[in-house]
Amino acid sequence: MFKSFFNAYGKLLLTGASLLFLGLLLWKTHHFFLQFKEVEQQRMAVWAAAQSQFLAAEPNTPMGDLILQIFQSNKNTPMLLVQSDGSYTFNNYDGPTPHDAKEIEALKNKYEAENPPIQISEGGSLLATLYYGESENLKKLKYYPYGLVAIFCLFGGLFYLLLQLSNSAHKNILWASMAKETAHQIATPLSALLAWNELLKQQKKNTEISGQIDKDLERLSVISNRFSTIGNPAVLEPTDLIAATREALSYLNIRMGTSVQFELQTLLEQQIIPLNKSLYFWCLENLIKNGIDAMKGAGTIQVIISKTLKYVQISVNDSGHGISKKAQKSIFNAGVSSKKSGWGMGLSLAKRIVESYHGGKLYVGQSSEKGTEMILQLPLN
Repeated sequence: MFKSFFNAYGKLLLTGASLLFLGLLLWKTHHFFLQFKEVEQQRMAVWAAAQSQFLAAEPNTPMGDLILQIFQSNKNTPMLLVQSDGSYTFNNYDGPTPHDAKEIEALKNKYEAENPPIQISEGGSLLATLYYGESENLKKLKYYPYGLVAIFCLFGGLFYLLLQLSNSAHKNILWASMAKETAHQIATPLSALLAWNELLKQQKKNTEISGQIDKDLERLSVISNRFSTIGNPAVLEPTDLIAATREALSYLNIRMGTSVQFELQTLLEQQIIPLNKSLYFWCLENLIKNGIDAMKGAGTIQVIISKTLKYVQISVNDSGHGISKKAQKSIFNAGVSSKKSGWGMGLSLAKRIVESYHGGKLYVGQSSEKGTEMILQLPLN
């Protein structure tokens, strides 16, 4: 029960926990930033008090060591001290020195936005106004949360990518294992059927039936070989796609009955491309059978072959009920089927054959209540 609950909600819980942790970390960092800023403001208040004593003192009055230490202790905070007579001085300022009143006013506004200015007075008289900005350490701390979010997103993205690769590898192993087991299971009754058919031939009973059995046994052998190739590198050989398509349609035409009509349209007489003929037949068969199911076993299957700069394109069109926009997003996922008895592997397998083994593309073209177009693109070389 716990395992099924985790499988259903594990990703959601993990994402929520990660976002909660990031939120707490950002809040704590912001809280620390405010505390650090408050400490700097207190230091500047002390600096302003020392400056007040310095400005109010007589010119020849010696300054105490404490005031000098206060002045010398602050080497990071940029300051602009504007005295009551309009004169001004800079301290810890690294930028280009402002010269006119407009530049001075802009700097005052900048510092005032970062910290409230401090008025320095003595005996009720305003001596100067201290404008100060944020120190370099405070600025680094201010942008630290953004760096933290960027690092979190980077590692989150890498983790998601690794998880996807792991899932993909797991699916590949599952595909290969299932296919090889299916090939193994088919091989046993296939051997027995071959032996029984040989016995029929020797007894010379109804050779026409034996001939048809031979064709279906050959078909079973092809199916077994198809499954055994899953998980292994596909061997692509120069093949005439037009002839191969005609051959596949001819085979299916005999077995699909008279209720289904096949039409092949192409301006190409011959088109040689790298192809695994057996896997191509399998893919085409899956697409056509899905189209026949959509037509409820009666209608027209139209196959149109054309050529682009990089691909030869095979469009498989049926006259069925169409596929909704929502369903189009998931029809190539393994296990998705509109049939009660279906495994939901046909289109997923077809997409794998086209994209993983041939480097092509398989997708839904136009689809409406008048029919669906499945587009298969295979590289020219």
